[in-house]
Amino acid sequence: MKDGFIRVAAGSFEVSIANVKKNAQEIIRLSKEANANHTQVLVLNELCLTGYTIEDLFFQKRVLNESETQLQYILDETKDLDTVIVIGMPLVIRNDLYNCALVLHRGDILGAVPKTYIPNYHEFYEGRHFKSGRDLDEYITLCDQEIHVTTEQIFEDVNHPWLKIGVEICEDVWAPHTPSTDACLNGATLIVNPSASNNLTGKSDYRRSLISATSARLVCGYVYSNTGVGESTTDVVFSNHHLIYENGTLLKESTQYSTGLIYADMDLEKIHTERIEMTTYDSEDYFDAVPFALDNEELDLDRYYDPHPFVPSDKDKRAARCEEVFNIQTHGLMQRLEAAHIKKVVVGMSGGLDSTLALLVMHKAYKMLGRPVSDIIAVTMPCFGTTDRTLNNALTLMKELEVTSMTVNIKDAVNQHFKDINHNPEVHDVTYENCQARERTQVLMDIANQAGGIVVGTGDLSEVALGWSTYNGDHMSMYGVNVSVPKTLVRYLVDYVSTLYKGEVLEDTLQDILHTPVSPELLPAKDGEITQKTEDIVGPYELHDFFLYHHARFHYEPQKLLRIAIHTYGDKYDEATIKKWLTLFYRRFFTQQFKRSCIPDGPKVGSVALSPRGDLRMPSDADVSMWLDELR
Repeated sequence: MKDGFIRVAAGSFEVSIANVKKNAQEIIRLSKEANANHTQVLVLNELCLTGYTIEDLFFQKRVLNESETQLQYILDETKDLDTVIVIGMPLVIRNDLYNCALVLHRGDILGAVPKTYIPNYHEFYEGRHFKSGRDLDEYITLCDQEIHVTTEQIFEDVNHPWLKIGVEICEDVWAPHTPSTDACLNGATLIVNPSASNNLTGKSDYRRSLISATSARLVCGYVYSNTGVGESTTDVVFSNHHLIYENGTLLKESTQYSTGLIYADMDLEKIHTERIEMTTYDSEDYFDAVPFALDNEELDLDRYYDPHPFVPSDKDKRAARCEEVFNIQTHGLMQRLEAAHIKKVVVGMSGGLDSTLALLVMHKAYKMLGRPVSDIIAVTMPCFGTTDRTLNNALTLMKELEVTSMTVNIKDAVNQHFKDINHNPEVHDVTYENCQARERTQVLMDIANQAGGIVVGTGDLSEVALGWSTYNGDHMSMYGVNVSVPKTLVRYLVDYVSTLYKGEVLEDTLQDILHTPVSPELLPAKDGEITQKTEDIVGPYELHDFFLYHHARFHYEPQKLLRIAIHTYGDKYDEATIKKWLTLFYRRFFTQQFKRSCIPDGPKVGSVALSPRGDLRMPSDADVSMWLDELR
């Protein structure tokens, strides 16, 4: 289970009602199929050995005795399979009958978990046959093995500490206090649920939301196996609806009314990490730990990672996300203006993506506050690297939005500064670049002082992560509206706003800005074209945003992050290229923390943010060597 990945499967077969022998054969068949597909945990449906709908046949000795006989057959046939198999069957304990899930591995019965909540309403009459296992705590002999029958047990892989399996059965997950809650608080990372939930109009939607919410609330993996058409009898129809979730995210769903297995690769290490970070996730310790040992096997990952994790791939969801983020930015700025009694704002306009987004946010904020947009002072500050394209786009944008426009050419001021510090202007080094950035910030701050306003910063989350800013230059403002918006999302936000101005000059201008190379424009242009392209220097922003998301959100180790990046981008970038930019990401992320330690306030818009006052408390002097060593 390298890097915490585990392959799970859920499924069912066409259950033969009360034909225990035939059902056992099907269980064996699916178990061998799952094992051949490198599955570590297989979950089959509730009471699959006998059938769920056999009603009073549960009382027949022939059924109960044959169940144990066929269970032994299953154990014999699966003893060489390195797969944990969860099946359902009835068990008689003393004078009562229990609906149980049995957990099997390599011919051993690891334990049996009885169903807690016994439905006895509407079309369900389980109370006629089964007793709740809520307080059951018994050791019984089954197939010449002594096993524990209780709800309070977790099945733990001794070779892979992140795999801890808890069990609940069908109705259990529909109850107000689910057995999975107690299991997860006692350490379970994976909940399995053998079910027999019939199909009704709209029930599949509810089932999805229920399992999704349960896995999210408990921060766990969840494998839900439902019985199918073979059980459809009398007044009920079942649909083979299987679901696999990871912390609220759907990994795989079956096509209803079809038999067979669905598979998914689950990241249990990520789940464990999430819990560690959540200080409200309590721990308990009263469940029995039942050990087993899976072999070490490195999976050839069959798992989708969104190459742009900050940007929904679905067009409609993306539009909704952009609207939501834009509103957060806008209302954050509105609150700052109102609370601080600020009338005017100043922003530097480069004609690039970030300053464009910042101006759009400011414009909307003033409109919503009912203030004149002329109180927004937008300043262009052309210098050595400014191109006509970016300058004209900035001027057009300012004109169309009807804000106050200023142009301050800073060439003479920067050249004078070069003379003052004895710097050769022909040497285009970091001093050459940063002098321009700091002069621009000084201009903006002084104009803000004149107007009695504040400077609104334009830097985005990706730049903050990489330290791609000039300290005490564009690094500084009084409020940063883009500070938690990654570069990959900035593009879509600007595109989203452009759709609000269909057929207008503003739409064309915003679209041209979108297609302009990302650049700080601090080096002289050549033939009127941008020569300094950011992504040629620091690497593709789509890679860095991917690295940032998984590093900051899930704390992946470097080799794991490299592995999933190659898995995700292998068709676009070779391994050496990905490794090169990942190495740079780590180096810059650590060494540039000092800039993040003093960034201005700005609205948090997503689950990843780097504010030193909120999401990232990191020393500026942390040593990056352990992260880099792992990549060598």
